[in-house]
Amino acid sequence: MSEKFYVYIITNKKDGVLYIGFTNNLKRRIYQHKNKVHPTTFSARYNLDTLVYYEVFSTKEEALLREARFKKWNREWKINLINEFNADWKDLYNEIKV
Repeated sequence: MSEKFYVYIITNKKDGVLYIGFTNNLKRRIYQHKNKVHPTTFSARYNLDTLVYYEVFSTKEEALLREARFKKWNREWKINLINEFNADWKDLYNEIKV
């Protein structure tokens, strides 16, 4: 089985603060956010622990490129992307298939 890479968006509430990240293990990384494993990080300070969006990639390079592009997007584009993917902004953590 080949390794997968993920770009994800977490928040603290609908239309709240957004954080965009990259990982090769989405379940583990979101668990870390939820449990504030790294308590001094941006996501911990703003209590960002709700997974509202993610994409899967087959190469690290593709995922890193997408993450970089997301981070350049304006907020409205990010909100629209989340609304199209997850209109209720529900936490997708328990739906992650590893």
